[in-house]
Amino acid sequence: MAEPGKKEPALWGSDDCALWEQALESYTSVIEAQGNEKLANLDKWYREKLPALIAEREQPYILLEELEGIAGWKMSRGVWRERNRVLIRGNDPALVEATSREAFTAVPDPRKPVALLSTLAGVGPATASAALAAYAPQTYPFFDELVSGQMPGMGPVAFTLKYYLAYAEALRGRAAELSEACPDRDWTPQNVSQALWAASGGKVAAPAPPDAIF
Repeated sequence: MAEPGKKEPALWGSDDCALWEQALESYTSVIEAQGNEKLANLDKWYREKLPALIAEREQPYILLEELEGIAGWKMSRGVWRERNRVLIRGNDPALVEATSREAFTAVPDPRKPVALLSTLAGVGPATASAALAAYAPQTYPFFDELVSGQMPGMGPVAFTLKYYLAYAEALRGRAAELSEACPDRDWTPQNVSQALWAASGGKVAAPAPPDAIF
């Protein structure tokens, strides 16, 4: 695996199943290597508990406190944006439930669920993608710049719906290719993105405009 902050672009173009497995299996250790206990706890909740909570609801949705947890996970793994946290906390709980229910009902449409969730205060395509990846990882990967940086032809990262749609489509394509080449695992866009993120070694938070919403 690469050192923290470094990327291993060779992984994207590789069809070596063992290499991809190694990268994915290292995800938890790379999370722990970030030296952030809050991130480690949130990541465990995000990957192991949140999907089950959403799935057990008759009409899937997320609660405001879960949206806050999703945003906390995203920002702990990347760049902390306090203004976004405050904006998200200010959402009406009933609105979060209704909006997320409508978004999840629209799955697997590539655009509509992301656009709907992005209408909530403090939520942009990246936070929306994190919520969707917890519910439907077979369609929606989490939007991460370290992952995008390992994908040929993506260009400079723009945290827009248009960019996310291209990013997600590329990861869906790669997941389909890996599932065919490596039949021992059902590769999804989300675990492809996790493997790529792990291969990068993680990242150090960088300054960002205080009013940026991702």
